Parts: sequence; structure tokens; C-alpha cells
Amino acid sequence: MALVKAGVLVLDCAEPEKLADFYKELLEGEQTDASANLVEIRGADGVRLAFRRDVNATPPSWPRPENSLQVHLDFLVEDLDEAERRVVGLGGRPIEARDAAGPYEERGYSDPAGHSFTLRMLPSRAPKQG
Repeated sequence: MALVKAGVLVLDCAEPEKLADFYKELLEGEQTDASANLVEIRGADGVRLAFRRDVNATPPSWPRPENSLQVHLDFLVEDLDEAERRVVGLGGRPIEARDAAGPYEERGYSDPAGHSFTLRMLPSRAPKQG
């Protein structure tokens, strides 16, 4: 039997309630716990995230080299364009510019507090042709 049952990724931010709302909506989840300095959510697929109050939190400068990445989240999606519209509509912003032609396998964004994350296409489950 595993000693550690589950993990929660915790992001530091100045306003945990607002950041929890962003991810709760993005992941179609629910708030599972809250205190004065911590809010935890569970996404529809079971992913658990928490947001801890740190009034001195500063976002990383990634992809600029002046500061380390600190943390990076990857979310798997079926439709990058639809997921991007949702991210931007919730207050996130694109942080990686790519050439305009054709679909891409992944795209980088930051949440409203400046943490970076990537939307990645789900791997195709269709049988290979030819």
C-alpha cells in the first residue's frame, strides 16, 4: 500500500480565491476546501490544485531568461482553438507566439496571476493509416 495517497500542486499567488475561480472554470471543477490562505479545487477529471496566499508572490518571467520557470502545468485538450478561447475569456493570456499557419500540438499561456501553463492536444487514438 502506498504511503502517500494523493498529491496537490499548490501555486502561490496574491489572490487565491480569484486564481481558484480561473482554474475551477477552466477545468470544469469544484472547490473542495478553503481557508483564509488556501483554496483547493478538483477538476472534472480529478486533478487537484490548490492556491496559497502569498502577498509577495511574483510571477515568473518565462519564457524570458531573467527568471526561472518555477512551475509549469500541462493540460490535455481535444480542440486547441476552443480551449484557447476559454482561457482568454477567463482572463488568461497567450505567452508563446507561433507562426499562424496550421494547427499546433501545444500552446503556452499564463493564468491571471502569471503562472505559465500549456494546452497540449490529446494524442490521436485513431489507428495509423497506410
